[in-house]
Amino acid sequence: MTLPSTAPAAEPRASLRERKKLATRRSLRRVALDLVAERGFAHVTVEDIAEAADVSPRTFFNYFPSKEAALFGADPDRVAALRERVVREAPGEPVLEALRLVMVSDAQRVADELSELGGDPADWLRRMKEARTDPHLRAAHAAQMAMLERAIADGLAERLGTDLEQDPYPGLLAATAAGVLRASITFWAGSGGTMPLDQLVDLAFRALADGLPERCALRQVTEREVTEHEVTERHVTGNVTYRKDNH
Repeated sequence: MTLPSTAPAAEPRASLRERKKLATRRSLRRVALDLVAERGFAHVTVEDIAEAADVSPRTFFNYFPSKEAALFGADPDRVAALRERVVREAPGEPVLEALRLVMVSDAQRVADELSELGGDPADWLRRMKEARTDPHLRAAHAAQMAMLERAIADGLAERLGTDLEQDPYPGLLAATAAGVLRASITFWAGSGGTMPLDQLVDLAFRALADGLPERCALRQVTEREVTEHEVTERHVTGNVTYRKDNH
């Protein structure tokens, strides 16, 4: 499987304590996904997950508020951080461009987290999708997505100096952004991750900015690899450049 091609910026090495905490968090997610795939969501408890990961239930709750959160990797801090990034990213740029940058980065984070679980990231994602056949889990995931969408909407409203109760634009754009991410992740997993998730989201937002034309690079991702040059070089209309043989 192809992983995201954009190398992350160099960061200071985490402390031993931070690395141990991250390893425990990953272990809990792996175990939760394995147990739910084996037994079904309704037949797995927090105690089961903790025991299989060789930690106490109390330790489990230090990392996740529920077994649903462990399956999806939900992080309460992510919601607040996402909102702030929407407000602060690329000052002076159009709001859709700033949102593209934020969501591309978030997509890379999703792929990186799945990759860090070990094995095939797309396989982990498929397990999460299978787990969502449970009605309770499906509702929990919908609630999580709603929180993220609201965080994006709040950030957009602040960035634009407007009010969600008076202006429908931030809410509409937030719902669109959430839909782009959800559709991109679904396609990415279904295709076996043949194209980096962050590139899919990037192409989707560029197509959106161009008015979702029928002829766009997003629709060509299964026909050929879209090179970095083609993604960044654009016509005056804003569309991603095509090769002549695609006309």
